[in-house]
Amino acid sequence: MLRSALLYTALVIGANTAFAGAVDWPAAQAAGLAKLVPSEDAPPLPGTTFTDPEGNTHALSDYRGKVVLLNFWATWCAPCREEMPSLDALQAEMGGDDFQVVPVATGRNAPEKIDRFFAETGVTTLPVLLDPRQQLARDMGVLGLPVSVLIDREGREVARLLGDADWASEAAKAVIRQLTAE
Repeated sequence: MLRSALLYTALVIGANTAFAGAVDWPAAQAAGLAKLVPSEDAPPLPGTTFTDPEGNTHALSDYRGKVVLLNFWATWCAPCREEMPSLDALQAEMGGDDFQVVPVATGRNAPEKIDRFFAETGVTTLPVLLDPRQQLARDMGVLGLPVSVLIDREGREVARLLGDADWASEAAKAVIRQLTAE
């Protein structure tokens, strides 16, 4: 009980912008994001482009100045189905000028299947972005799904999580608050 109280207090203080500094990775891991691994000496992000269903081209550099939670997923991925509603909730609550969830469907994911997936899982705020040849996923070293990559305002990878997570959790929101306060 005392350990939980101390952990919660650490997350609250860490999430308070008046006390913000570096992200408290151990607190985030202990509070529910156990698979979140800080990135040390991560290579520069690739300039690889991806698209939307209308054929518009996007790049990670488009989001410079924002903290980004880049999520690689697919319509056939069962853990993605569990995770996507929490990404949607995080975007609905915290998305804006400082933060953006960027979900990229990698591999063969027809836009109609993505629309059906979003409808079935209740996703309403996330954009549809596509990496049909998996070039961005390969360039980012993604070997399985889902994978989430936290990117700071300068466009540097700061952490990575392999597998699904509850991105609407207080632990996840505390990490985002800490990153956007820097």
